[in-house]
Amino acid sequence: MFRLDTDPTLLLESEERRQLRVVLRELLKETCGPEEVRKQAAGPRGHDRLLWERLAGEIGVQALAVPEEFGGAGYTFAELAVALEETGRVLCPAPLLPTVVLAGHTLLRSGDRQACQRWLPGIADGSLTATVAGFPQAAHVTAERGAGGWVLRGEADFVLDGEGADLILVAAEAPDGMRLFACEPDHGTGTGIGAGTRTVARTGTRTGTGPGVGSGTCERVARRVLDPTRRQALVRFRGAPAEPVGEAEQAAATMAAVLDAGWVALAAEHVGGSAHALDAVLEYVRHRTQFGRPIGSFQVVKHRLADLLVDLEGARSASAYATACLAGGRAELPVAASSAAVACSGAYRLATAEYVQLHGGIGFTWEHPAHLYVRRARADEALFGTADDHRLRLAGRLGLTGRTNGASRTNGSSRTD
Repeated sequence: MFRLDTDPTLLLESEERRQLRVVLRELLKETCGPEEVRKQAAGPRGHDRLLWERLAGEIGVQALAVPEEFGGAGYTFAELAVALEETGRVLCPAPLLPTVVLAGHTLLRSGDRQACQRWLPGIADGSLTATVAGFPQAAHVTAERGAGGWVLRGEADFVLDGEGADLILVAAEAPDGMRLFACEPDHGTGTGIGAGTRTVARTGTRTGTGPGVGSGTCERVARRVLDPTRRQALVRFRGAPAEPVGEAEQAAATMAAVLDAGWVALAAEHVGGSAHALDAVLEYVRHRTQFGRPIGSFQVVKHRLADLLVDLEGARSASAYATACLAGGRAELPVAASSAAVACSGAYRLATAEYVQLHGGIGFTWEHPAHLYVRRARADEALFGTADDHRLRLAGRLGLTGRTNGASRTNGSSRTD
């Protein structure tokens, strides 16, 4: 039987993390109110570039979990989880998840120092946005050697921030097996962003080394998805130049480790979103009166809020444990990550449902921010695998079934088309 065991003190928040939380919350309160989030999500890039630069320049969020040798601050995922929780609390559309968590961890876990030296400093200072393609959603991308090096052919769907990312790390089938490749598609002349909008990046001859040498196209089509604050796109590679990252025999392990990190990151975001929902509901039921008394004094409302608090605290504990496992490189991370995914997605679903229901008629209106949290919670449930996928994975890890692989049935079920 798999044993979950860790030092309880690792789950406590340090003074540095508390200070980081305070600074981040103040900044995000100023820049990511409900109306600001709507405007940012509807903008050409899907997030506020100035805020992205402030997060990097004033606080150093993107650099938190990047080693100092690659231009980062040299902290751990525990500090980054604080930032993810706070951005999840306000639904900040900044691409922290695809850039810092998915792409950043892919580079670090690949063991390719040259790739890390080339791209991690840009991620750390906020000058580069990145994403991954081909996992966790299955893709049909192949890599072949062209006249000027490796080229990619095929397509990957529902790529997070796929339309605007400066760097795409792609899992592709090469002659020697599955490998990871880096592709730097130019943005070309396309600037419009929206459902069905196409941006074609044409790569021509450049000075320097690496991807971009040769010719080819990378077409990126924005997908219409349930959550407008988390952009996704279809990416078609038509002879797009690329450069291998890491060795072929390490690709599967790298992708598995990155998925674990992605699940832990989502859990932190869900804790932040659930906490916001609970706070908003508490504020409303204190002041909304019915029959001459605040509705929060009714027993049925108290019971529902108590149930929500219990779920939230359980999710917070599961997220903290998974974060500690990831930060410390512990062997039980896969179990902790899936446990956190189940607990936190369930708590987020309940929190957003109560956010709407306990606000009564106003909670159903487009103008109220509750529906944005409902959209995020529902879309995230299937982003990297559903709760049932994670339960099956847990059963396999704990020796209850023969299945131990990751949640692999996801195929973009957060779409609305």
